Amino acid sequence: METFSLERHRMVEEQIAQRGLHDPKLLSDFEEVPRHLFVPKNFQYAAYDDTPLPIGFGQTISQPYIVALMTSLLQLTGDERVLEVGTGSGYQAAILSRLAAQVHTIEFLPDLAIRAKILLKELEYSNIHVHIGDGSLGWPEAAPYPAIIVTASSPKVPDPLREQLSDGGRLVLPVENHLAELLKVLTRRGDEFVEEVITSVAFVPLRGTYGWK
Repeated sequence: METFSLERHRMVEEQIAQRGLHDPKLLSDFEEVPRHLFVPKNFQYAAYDDTPLPIGFGQTISQPYIVALMTSLLQLTGDERVLEVGTGSGYQAAILSRLAAQVHTIEFLPDLAIRAKILLKELEYSNIHVHIGDGSLGWPEAAPYPAIIVTASSPKVPDPLREQLSDGGRLVLPVENHLAELLKVLTRRGDEFVEEVITSVAFVPLRGTYGWK
């Protein structure tokens, strides 16, 4: 475990802080969440490397810096209800749970959702609610959300996610545009959405009604 602690600290310093993310709470949370537990055992040796890793079912856990970047773009203050589309391993939800009041995370693949739910419960993340379903439709039961994050690439911004974003809220997601995937932030201003392009990224495709067929 001490080896993982040292690796985790090195990850935070070299991959996150040195790339310009300096929020103390964000860095502290990445120091605390045991990323190696969210990857298959045969990949735990690489859990803190600067790369995405496979987690089964054709899905991946994102590169640590990308998880940190997308989290920081939500600009969480601690009292928000967050929606995550694409639970995957549960790692992103674990990070969010330490920065927000409540996290609703939805996963298209039942086996992944169940596995993440069990692990998150074992790690005592009590403010995370894992749902199985079509994440491109959001989770209207708990809407509206001041913050929504999508961890799969969409052909366009799903309309239900726009609708479930509260006024002043921020939606962070990768969207394919002319054969490139762009990480975007949409900020809601009444019925208008201010869009900002952050950087190019690579994600697994979003599944569901508003995802890829």
